[in-house]
Amino acid sequence: MRALPHGARAYVLCAVLAGGLCAAPAVRPGAAVPWATTALLAVVHAAGSRVRARWPEWCSPVLLAGAFLLPPAAAALVAVPGALLARVERPPAGMRRAWRAARLSLAVWAASCAFATLSGPRTLSALWASGDGVQVAAEQISGAQAPIDRMSDAPGFPYALAAAVAAALVLGLTATVLEGGVLVTAERRSPRAAWGGRLPGALAPYLVHGPAGLAMAVLWRSPYGPAAALLVLLPMYVCACGFVLYRRESAAHQATIRALVQAVDIKDRYTRGHSERVGRASAMIARELGMSGERLEALRIAGILHDVGKLGVPTRLLRKNGPLTPDERRVIELHPEYGDEMVRGIGFLGEARAAILHHHERLDGSGYPYGLAGAQIPEFARVVAVADAFDAMTSTRTYSRARPVPTAVEELKRCAGSQFDPRMVGALTRALDRHGWHAAVTADAPEERGNVPAEPAPPLVRAAAPGAPDAPGEPRPTPGGGA
Repeated sequence: MRALPHGARAYVLCAVLAGGLCAAPAVRPGAAVPWATTALLAVVHAAGSRVRARWPEWCSPVLLAGAFLLPPAAAALVAVPGALLARVERPPAGMRRAWRAARLSLAVWAASCAFATLSGPRTLSALWASGDGVQVAAEQISGAQAPIDRMSDAPGFPYALAAAVAAALVLGLTATVLEGGVLVTAERRSPRAAWGGRLPGALAPYLVHGPAGLAMAVLWRSPYGPAAALLVLLPMYVCACGFVLYRRESAAHQATIRALVQAVDIKDRYTRGHSERVGRASAMIARELGMSGERLEALRIAGILHDVGKLGVPTRLLRKNGPLTPDERRVIELHPEYGDEMVRGIGFLGEARAAILHHHERLDGSGYPYGLAGAQIPEFARVVAVADAFDAMTSTRTYSRARPVPTAVEELKRCAGSQFDPRMVGALTRALDRHGWHAAVTADAPEERGNVPAEPAPPLVRAAAPGAPDAPGEPRPTPGGGA
């Protein structure tokens, strides 16, 4: 409690008070509340919240079943025991539990009100009154021809399904909006960071939870009883376990990438942060080209890992003072092939491998390692080549000062068509005009790194493109460049 800002305390206390007011009608004397159903759903939800699935939303159908079966005030109580008993990993535990209970109570109450407003309870009552609501619902979902007398007794199940999905979305929307308020008051995030872009991803699971909660509600009062309704949670739990495994695998992928990048930064200390910035610039270009989803992420990773082959280059060459000999330069130019060999067994990289191998190819065919030209160069490699050269020109290093962004862009345009793909240069230009360039990770001088001796700055010498002297992005014959 003491660790929270005053604004966050007030926000949480207001949420707790609002949750109490929403649930108060259920505990008034004479209130018609099906306590047996309320208690059983609360126990099931509490047990589900304690399961180590690492994804507590897997038991959201229980909350939605309560919203569909119970009055709003009673439905708000279903979430309280599970929220108070759930594990809390960070202090203050009491305040976090109270906040979680209030947030879920308000969300379930809102979902129950929405379902009631859409006449969902009346539709379910008609299904149950038909004699076998489960069979009628199944017949209407599948489009099978049911007996005329039974179909006339049962209102449209698709309407009940639509009402359930709408109520589920209300639950997700309410919970997400309330959570955003905590991020603003407790973690000092901006409203845009707290809410912007979070809603689509947060609401998507409820498109599945809504039908699952409706299935639980239909089965709950069917001849098969609550035991059959609880079977709905089994596939939800399996899905939750699969989702958790996916998140762990993604975290392992990111850890692998971070380890490789950190190893490169330690070995080639002149280019600290270069990999992350190239990944960011590559993603900016990709968005302008209309890429999204997995391809966008793959291209970002390609930019981050483009120099991983430097791990195979002798450290004495990367840190050598003075010009490289022709033989040493040829060794440096092997780093794309080294990188390709290093990541060959990492299956999730996909197209990123092509960028690692070919990001030093030139459009005119004079690049390396294979002298590809034009469209022979993979698209990812053409993107990373532009991002790599842009960051090399706009970063301050021990051997060169950063060029202004407009100067770097003009240099890229000058070399477009001979060294760089004009389409990629244009995409980066548009992205910079729209978003600007903020180099959050800087390339510190060696003396600023700690425990690293200062070294004299080697001269910067670049190979010239035909008709374009001092072309950017070329491998420098001296150590420390953005090659």
